[in-house]
Amino acid sequence: MGRKRRRWFIRCLVCVTALFFVIASGHGLAYATSKDVEEARKKADSLEAEKKKVEEVLGGLEKLKSDTAAYITELDGVLNQLAQEMDDLEKQIERKEEDIEEAGRQLEQAKQTEASQYEAMKLRIKYMYEQGKTSYLELLFQSKNIVQMMNRAEYIQKISQYDRQKMNEYEETKKAVAAYEEKLTKEHAQLLQFQEQNEAKQRSTETLLSEKSRELNSVESRIGTAQGQISGYEKDIQAQEERIKQLEAEIKRKEEEARRAEEAARKAAEEAGKRYNTASLGNINFIWPCPASSRITSGFGQRETPTEGASASHQGIDIGAPSGSVIQASAAGTVVISTYSYSAGNYIMINHGGGVFTVYMHCSQLLAMEGQQVSQGQTIAKVGSTGYSTGPHLHFGIRSGGKYVNPELMVAP
Repeated sequence: MGRKRRRWFIRCLVCVTALFFVIASGHGLAYATSKDVEEARKKADSLEAEKKKVEEVLGGLEKLKSDTAAYITELDGVLNQLAQEMDDLEKQIERKEEDIEEAGRQLEQAKQTEASQYEAMKLRIKYMYEQGKTSYLELLFQSKNIVQMMNRAEYIQKISQYDRQKMNEYEETKKAVAAYEEKLTKEHAQLLQFQEQNEAKQRSTETLLSEKSRELNSVESRIGTAQGQISGYEKDIQAQEERIKQLEAEIKRKEEEARRAEEAARKAAEEAGKRYNTASLGNINFIWPCPASSRITSGFGQRETPTEGASASHQGIDIGAPSGSVIQASAAGTVVISTYSYSAGNYIMINHGGGVFTVYMHCSQLLAMEGQQVSQGQTIAKVGSTGYSTGPHLHFGIRSGGKYVNPELMVAP
């Protein structure tokens, strides 16, 4: 009878253990989530840290305000770094959201397994209770012969092994559920931290852009002392124009050489009595370069300058759009310029063949490199306010035959 009491004690222990696990599972996630998120929030000093960085940057820029070119170049360098950091954070956030989704699926599967195992254990315990009038020891003693006793002993051993195996499996599943819950909690805490960091950097960008706009607008109020700076700005514009013209001349020379070679090949083929096919460039169909906005803040041609020193003859259109908005290639072609200048900021120029080029200025990020082939609609940069600019926008220009033409006549939003 001692063994019988021990068997009932084990059965009760199984029930109590199962009940304990069920109760614990109901409270574990809420406790872990609250604790870990609170720790993450305590560590998330991102806003304060970024604010301190911005104050240090602005303090360092103060001494450069007498030299607008140096001021803009230095400030744009910080903005470029912030843009890259935000881009990295957005990728981390995207990956973390995927991790959370996967951890959630694993947790759900583990919970389903746990539930089915628990139901099976309850049925097993119920059966054992209902069949508990006869002990395993009594079952052995009731054997008619030694063979039956050995068979029953083996049967009892297998039942015990099966019960232990199922109990172990259930315990492992409970551990897996707890591990997935802990993992999910940590993933959520990290996501929150990334989001806070990204928000802090966005605020830093807005603060620096606001300060830059204020400083450029103040140039007009001190026009007498700013002539040297304006002259420097005009020199930078001229330098970029000269570079563009040199590139166009070189590309035109190469295209002419290619055309003559193609013509010579065609004539040679005709003399040999062969057919020679040539492809016509045809008209280029442009698409709107900024999907996020169709708002033109400054048109093509003569205008009142938005900042002192900016060109009164606007060689393109300005499209006002949020910082970080996608800029896409208006037509397929080859990137011939992907660089920074203090007047144009980060800018890209694409060769579309036949003496036709498009220009994209004041970008926060450049995503296409010189020499890269790009397709129409491909993302090549993001909207910003680098260079001589008082707010986020895209300056979009089209050149044909060495001259700028009105983009509004070529493409509509």
